[in-house]
Amino acid sequence: MPRRPIVLAALAVSALGLAACGGGGDQNQTLTNQADAANCPADVLDVVVSVNQWGDIVQQLAGDCANVTTVINSTALDPHDYEPTTGDIAAFEDADLVVVNGADYDHWASDAVANLDPAPAVVDAAEVVGVEGGHSEEEGHSDEEAHSEEEGHSEEVHGSVNPHLWYSPEYVQETARAITAELSQLAPDAADYFTEQAQAFTEALQPYDEELTTLQGLATGKTYAATETVFDYTATAVGLTDATPEGYRDAASNESDPSPSDVAAFEAALADGSIDVLVYNTQTEGSVPEQLRAAAESAGVPVVDVTESVPDGDDSFVAWQLGQLQQLADALGGGQ
Repeated sequence: MPRRPIVLAALAVSALGLAACGGGGDQNQTLTNQADAANCPADVLDVVVSVNQWGDIVQQLAGDCANVTTVINSTALDPHDYEPTTGDIAAFEDADLVVVNGADYDHWASDAVANLDPAPAVVDAAEVVGVEGGHSEEEGHSDEEAHSEEEGHSEEVHGSVNPHLWYSPEYVQETARAITAELSQLAPDAADYFTEQAQAFTEALQPYDEELTTLQGLATGKTYAATETVFDYTATAVGLTDATPEGYRDAASNESDPSPSDVAAFEAALADGSIDVLVYNTQTEGSVPEQLRAAAESAGVPVVDVTESVPDGDDSFVAWQLGQLQQLADALGGGQ
């Protein structure tokens, strides 16, 4: 494949400066899947994935027919604030396919690809599942809310879409199908191979799907509260009722500090039995989440640890998710 030129030199210069002061530089990228051309019935593709939440899924779907590079493959990097390096831009430039989360979660990747001419093929998970411009197409929103997005306030605002799409079992399946379709279009001689890989991925998801089914029985009539919204899609999928106090939830969704009264309301709900499980994002920094965890433990409310991204050293999406689901099952009494 010919190299794709970068059309905005200023973007490359800016990224160079950021790489120089960013401390990580191009070493943030990881070649997470090395293709074996001998096992691929077509030319091997180059695929770049913005974040590792989707990286393992892409690897399984592409198999030996794609070299897969994941840009953010460490919990030490924050996808919200990441700035692409010159190496990242070069990877996008050379890619046949780029997979992004979308929904303003990894806007830096979408922006970088948009500045390439010709641009690689792109699978944007948010667009695939009907989440665009910070809002789900299935959810109505006012012109005033849309204007707020245009003013730059779409990042996880309460009432807007939750961008943590990989926590939705339905969205994972929809996005996987879109990735397979795009791979097959880019390498039609390998279409049957990609179909087989997709079937194998579905089979690999079986333990995950079975645990979700188990949780649907355990979650009946149960509530949860969360220090952040990362796990909400899964909680909804298994039937848990969100009992996070509204003021705290609004603050967390807006990435602002909750008021003392919001925190007090959260602690009171933990103490009075309104909350059956606390979902705690271990990648969150700050004294307030720690304070809430301590309040939950003091009240005897089980705490389920989750992470926003795949933990370092854990390359399997299913293993990562399954571990968290099993924690939740135990917290809901499934281990008794």
